[in-house]
Amino acid sequence: MERTVLSAREIEQIEANMARQPIVGLAMDVPAGAVVEPHRHMRGQLMFANEGVMVIESGGASWVVPPQRALWVPRHVEHKFTPVTGISLRNILVQPGINLPLPDCCCLVRVTPLLRELILRVVESPSLCKSDGHRQRIADLIFDEMEVCPATPVMLPMPKDVRLQRICIALKENPSDPRTLDDWADIACASSRTLTRRFIKETGLSFAHWRRQLRLMSAMVLLGSRQSVTTAALEVGYNSPSAFIEAFRRSVGQTPGQYFAEGELPE
Repeated sequence: MERTVLSAREIEQIEANMARQPIVGLAMDVPAGAVVEPHRHMRGQLMFANEGVMVIESGGASWVVPPQRALWVPRHVEHKFTPVTGISLRNILVQPGINLPLPDCCCLVRVTPLLRELILRVVESPSLCKSDGHRQRIADLIFDEMEVCPATPVMLPMPKDVRLQRICIALKENPSDPRTLDDWADIACASSRTLTRRFIKETGLSFAHWRRQLRLMSAMVLLGSRQSVTTAALEVGYNSPSAFIEAFRRSVGQTPGQYFAEGELPE
């Protein structure tokens, strides 16, 4: 059964009760399959899972975020996240007005070993901060360590048309399904021409492009869960690992090894 972790109202209340500190840590252990409502924060948020993999969505874009990465979400930007596995969420909430070396939009951030330990210090051991000055110095170092990872998010907007939704849901359950829109026409109770036109109108993508994006994101989830490049590629319908790596590089702007950090992917 799906479980809601925190409602948007509960998250707002947590932030409202925070002291005027430059950064505040928020820890949640979230089970796989939990539901987190779309919400906004009064503070900027660095979303980091010390363990597990999550998919974060905002404005039709999706990011697969493994422990080697975090996602910066500016204040007032609506977003939601899905724990693909059970995750140990260790977030940093940043006071408004602080100038950060990050864009005013969601972006991936490299999590260096130092940044990881600083986040865990603030979130899990805030009492170890000896003074306000000590906390400020930790905050300054966190800001210095935050560096954008130049990866393009996967655009995977869901259509509103019930017929198209039926197709998309089936493909999410089996990304390697090779059927074309002609094949789906009878199931969707619409002509392939109608489906083609509606798909572009509602998602901005052709059916083939949307399915490629879905396969890419599904493979990224598998890679984040420690599957090999070969296993992930074949599982979602690519004919070879090399074809998958090239598709990944074209869409994301990095190779799988660069995205997940060199040496972190199994052979």
